[in-house]
Amino acid sequence: MTSEAASAAIVPPLRAWDSLLWTVPLTALWIWLLCAQPVLLQSGVPALAARLATYGLIVLGAWLGLERTDLAPGQRRTTWLAIMVPFTLWAAAAWSAAINGVFRTGYSQLPLLPAAIFLPVVTGAPLLLLSKRVGQLLDAMPTNWLVALQLYRIVGSQWLAYWLLGLLPGLWALPAGTGDVLTGLFAVTAATALAARTAEGRKAAILWNIFGIADFVVAITLGMLITPGPFQLIIPQGPNVGLDNYPNVLTPAFVVPSSILLHALSLRQLRRRSRARDVAI
Repeated sequence: MTSEAASAAIVPPLRAWDSLLWTVPLTALWIWLLCAQPVLLQSGVPALAARLATYGLIVLGAWLGLERTDLAPGQRRTTWLAIMVPFTLWAAAAWSAAINGVFRTGYSQLPLLPAAIFLPVVTGAPLLLLSKRVGQLLDAMPTNWLVALQLYRIVGSQWLAYWLLGLLPGLWALPAGTGDVLTGLFAVTAATALAARTAEGRKAAILWNIFGIADFVVAITLGMLITPGPFQLIIPQGPNVGLDNYPNVLTPAFVVPSSILLHALSLRQLRRRSRARDVAI
């Protein structure tokens, strides 16, 4: 029996569902506050603050994970910079483009917003999923870190608030907002289940990752179908707050591809950890 399995046998399974006792009321309170004070939505401050906090957590988590590896200090710094420099440049480029209206409908004949979503995933996923050094990082990092991090997805509750205020069509806001909220809420539940180090916890985390990716597939597809441009097939009824305007456009231009890559890394980590456990047994 491995030390990890022994710990799981000694420590009682954590009550994963208990996390919903505080995440659900807080999320409901947040939606109510956004509806009661629409100026919060208009300012964009809450969403921007959440994105900055997420960036900081990714930076810190990568460094703390590398400190758990057997790499020499110089190798840790090099690996951390190899991850963080392109990530930071990508964040800065997306932020700058959003502020300058590059992603607005009609700015270019090219589908720049879809490109901002898919190009980072297409180019980044192979590098992150095939890198041996990233694999070492994932082996050293607790499996629940990458899952719990996506608690920030509850910020997607803003789409539900926009819909309740009559500023977004329900055709997009309801599935996109609900999917984000559920992914964020169950991120804590799945992370807590993973901390118990049981087969059930691992299955819950895999299902959570699949659901989180499916949420993006639905939101991206519907967004492209209702947004004016070459892919539009549906003209929604009612007002549209303008998802291609700053700061809302940062969600599809940066948060979505970042989250997809986090899901991919989590699935890779869970697979590697399962293989290592099978070998140990």
